[in-house]
Amino acid sequence: MMTKRTVLLTGAAGRIGAPFARFAADRYDLRLADRHVPAEVAGNAAWVQLDVADLAACRHACAGIDTVVHLAADPSPEADFYGSLLDNNIKGAYNIFEAAASAGCRRVVFASSAQAVAGYPVETQVHPDMPARPRNLYGASKCFGEALAAVFAARHGLSCIAVRIGHYNETPPDASWTARDVSAYLSVRDCHQLLLRCVEAPDTIPFAVVHGISNNRFPLLDLSSTRALLGYAPEDDGFAFLALHG
Repeated sequence: MMTKRTVLLTGAAGRIGAPFARFAADRYDLRLADRHVPAEVAGNAAWVQLDVADLAACRHACAGIDTVVHLAADPSPEADFYGSLLDNNIKGAYNIFEAAASAGCRRVVFASSAQAVAGYPVETQVHPDMPARPRNLYGASKCFGEALAAVFAARHGLSCIAVRIGHYNETPPDASWTARDVSAYLSVRDCHQLLLRCVEAPDTIPFAVVHGISNNRFPLLDLSSTRALLGYAPEDDGFAFLALHG
């Protein structure tokens, strides 16, 4: 019987983390980490309370782990730098990469964001090899995380995949969404598939930036290299939902 891969999921109580934890529960041996452990799972050995701004705590969480899926962060485009981003997105990202490298982890899957390239005009389809161009400090913090991934891949041999997550939403697009939002739509099931493929991609990938959107008819982010590298095959199209509700 094949041993399950041990995966640390940070931000496991979050909007993306909680559904992915349920989806991956039977596939991986999960260690679920969040600053606030949900009351209903208190005492569950799979859960650890983790403040990613605490390097020692991150080292403890990464011990014995094969792959880290790092979702923990402040996701608000209006987040204050000193009040939140510095600890949660800057120190937190560094601490996770450092702890994973020190623990001998195989890979870190880093949740970046389409906000890292949101400064491009809406009519510009962004490719992963284009320069980062954020338009808020949250996006800048994700650019820093992508750069950290490149550093740790080059200096420590830690396989790192940064996923620029688009407009993730449990609810499909409707007429209230902007054209940019629909073109960046990422459905729950497509997100799950993409994260799974990042975890299970061959060890021969040292570093990559991939795009996390669904199979949208007019995609904001180019998916060709993501499909080729990971075998990602998104099933949903944000514009199809608009047609259904039109």
